[in-house]
Amino acid sequence: MTPTPSHQSICPLHGRGGDPDALVGRRLDRVVTLWLVSEREPDAGPLDVWLVDDLDGSTRITAGSDWCLTVSAEAPGEGWDMGIWGRMERREGAAGTPFERHLGQRIEKVRERRDPATGRVALEIAFPTGSVHADTWKGDLRLSG
Repeated sequence: MTPTPSHQSICPLHGRGGDPDALVGRRLDRVVTLWLVSEREPDAGPLDVWLVDDLDGSTRITAGSDWCLTVSAEAPGEGWDMGIWGRMERREGAAGTPFERHLGQRIEKVRERRDPATGRVALEIAFPTGSVHADTWKGDLRLSG
């Protein structure tokens, strides 16, 4: 993944977004996620992820409405009920995400990939024991490690 200068490829709907480089040097203390829980849809992974660091900063990573990858300094959200479509369930902890094996580690490096039309489309967060890749696919957040 080749980094793109931040003055290029700005998302037309969400702007430049937060600076993921602010994560470098911080320790990942905990992870908060929002999951869609529905009888109609299979469990596909979290829709929103908040990385909470050792300085009580929290960084939200999610798919934007135009399929960009949004990154913002923001406190973890709460769940809510969506009636027949299910509910958004807040989960404390990194279980079910590739961040689980990196809890307690410092972030060494962050690299992003941007698209000229939609801005940020991928983010790689490197830890001493490996990295986590976040991107979007068909409007959904995808995490891999």
